Amino acid sequence: MPIELSDELIQLQQATVAAQREAQASPYSAEAWAPWLEAAQASQNAIIGHATATSQSRFDVEAEVKLAVLNPEKYAEKKRKEAEKAKK
Repeated sequence: MPIELSDELIQLQQATVAAQREAQASPYSAEAWAPWLEAAQASQNAIIGHATATSQSRFDVEAEVKLAVLNPEKYAEKKRKEAEKAKK
Protein backbone atom coordinates (compact mmCIF):
# COMPACT_ATOMS: atom_id res chain seq x y z
CA MET A 1 0.00 0.00 0.00
CA PRO A 2 1.53 3.33 -1.04
CA ILE A 3 2.24 5.78 1.75
CA GLU A 4 0.70 9.21 1.32
CA LEU A 5 2.54 11.97 3.12
CA SER A 6 1.05 15.19 4.41
CA ASP A 7 2.66 18.57 3.87
CA GLU A 8 3.07 18.77 7.65
CA LEU A 9 5.21 15.62 7.74
CA ILE A 10 7.44 16.96 4.97
CA GLN A 11 7.77 20.38 6.61
CA LEU A 12 8.60 18.92 10.01
CA GLN A 13 11.31 16.70 8.51
CA GLN A 14 12.71 19.65 6.53
CA ALA A 15 12.86 21.66 9.75
CA THR A 16 14.67 18.77 11.45
CA VAL A 17 17.26 18.57 8.68
CA ALA A 18 17.81 22.33 8.76
CA ALA A 19 18.17 22.33 12.55
CA GLN A 20 20.60 19.40 12.34
CA ARG A 21 22.81 21.23 9.83
CA GLU A 22 22.82 24.32 11.99
CA ALA A 23 23.64 22.38 15.16
CA GLN A 24 26.46 20.47 13.52
CA ALA A 25 28.00 23.63 12.05
CA SER A 26 29.24 24.63 15.51
CA PRO A 27 30.97 22.85 18.36
CA TYR A 28 28.65 20.76 20.49
CA SER A 29 26.69 22.37 23.27
CA ALA A 30 23.37 21.24 24.68
CA GLU A 31 21.98 24.70 24.06
CA ALA A 32 23.00 24.70 20.39
CA TRP A 33 21.60 21.21 19.79
CA ALA A 34 18.28 21.78 21.59
CA PRO A 35 16.44 23.09 18.49
CA TRP A 36 17.53 20.01 16.52
CA LEU A 37 16.36 17.63 19.23
CA GLU A 38 13.04 19.47 19.57
CA ALA A 39 12.49 19.42 15.80
CA ALA A 40 13.36 15.72 15.63
CA GLN A 41 10.90 14.94 18.44
CA ALA A 42 8.13 16.91 16.74
CA SER A 43 8.80 15.07 13.48
CA GLN A 44 8.80 11.67 15.19
CA ASN A 45 5.55 12.45 17.00
CA ALA A 46 3.91 13.41 13.69
CA ILE A 47 5.24 10.28 11.98
CA ILE A 48 3.92 8.06 14.77
CA GLY A 49 0.55 9.83 14.67
CA HIS A 50 0.30 9.45 10.90
CA ALA A 51 1.33 5.80 11.01
CA THR A 52 -1.22 5.06 13.71
CA ALA A 53 -4.01 6.94 11.93
CA THR A 54 -3.34 5.17 8.62
CA SER A 55 -2.56 1.73 10.12
CA GLN A 56 0.90 1.71 8.57
CA SER A 57 4.31 0.88 9.92
CA ARG A 58 6.01 3.79 11.64
CA PHE A 59 9.26 2.65 10.07
CA ASP A 60 7.77 2.70 6.57
CA VAL A 61 6.29 6.16 7.08
CA GLU A 62 9.58 7.47 8.46
CA ALA A 63 11.54 6.01 5.54
CA GLU A 64 9.12 7.59 3.06
CA VAL A 65 9.36 11.00 4.73
CA LYS A 66 13.15 10.87 4.79
CA LEU A 67 13.27 9.80 1.15
CA ALA A 68 10.98 12.68 0.18
CA VAL A 69 13.10 15.24 2.04
CA LEU A 70 16.61 13.92 1.51
CA ASN A 71 16.23 12.62 -2.06
CA PRO A 72 13.26 14.36 -3.71
CA GLU A 73 14.18 13.19 -7.23
CA LYS A 74 14.16 9.52 -6.21
CA TYR A 75 10.91 10.09 -4.28
CA ALA A 76 9.26 11.69 -7.33
CA GLU A 77 10.36 8.74 -9.49
CA LYS A 78 8.98 6.27 -6.94
CA LYS A 79 5.64 8.10 -6.87
CA ARG A 80 5.53 8.17 -10.68
CA LYS A 81 6.08 4.39 -10.80
CA GLU A 82 3.40 3.83 -8.15
CA ALA A 83 0.94 5.90 -10.18
CA GLU A 84 1.74 3.94 -13.34
CA LYS A 85 1.29 0.63 -11.52
CA ALA A 86 -2.07 1.81 -10.12
CA LYS A 87 -3.34 2.56 -13.64
CA LYS A 88 -2.72 -1.03 -14.79
